[in-house]
Amino acid sequence: MREPENITEMKAILEAALLTAGQPLSLDELLKLFAGRMERATLRMLLDELKQAWEDKSLDLVQVATGYRFQAKPELSAFIARLNPDRQPKYSRAVMETLAIIAYRQPVTRGDIEQIRGVSVNPNIMRQLIERDWIDVVGQREVAGRPSLYATTKHFLDDLNLRSLAELPSFEDFIQDEIAVED
Repeated sequence: MREPENITEMKAILEAALLTAGQPLSLDELLKLFAGRMERATLRMLLDELKQAWEDKSLDLVQVATGYRFQAKPELSAFIARLNPDRQPKYSRAVMETLAIIAYRQPVTRGDIEQIRGVSVNPNIMRQLIERDWIDVVGQREVAGRPSLYATTKHFLDDLNLRSLAELPSFEDFIQDEIAVED
């Protein structure tokens, strides 16, 4: 197998890998395509060029928490959803409040969540968020009973098209959006 000889071939290899991958690919995974003969800065430059090349097409090259992936442009998502008519899961207000508390205050215990919400946390809520791979146990608090500490996962960030928790809207903006939706 010969190595790519120019930028065009390198971009074609990256494009093929990203289009055929079932999940986002990290920089380290993408570097493996070139047998370690590429600098990270060069790879980032090629990814930026690919992103620009796809701007006027139906897909966007996006960076999420676990790497890079192609995804349909938002204005096309309603059409694509017709291919998989299965309804997206609807989450109750309690699930969304619990997830928001974990995302903005992590790591937190169930007791922390209950104190903030003012009601006990249904174990099904925690199980649902863990099964969705949006939260995980990241340790135990060093107090009597050693309660589990919960935090969001990289999968949560990927599903929300975020690279890091720093990209979450401010908690005040989030609360205002929630209030506006209820009115």
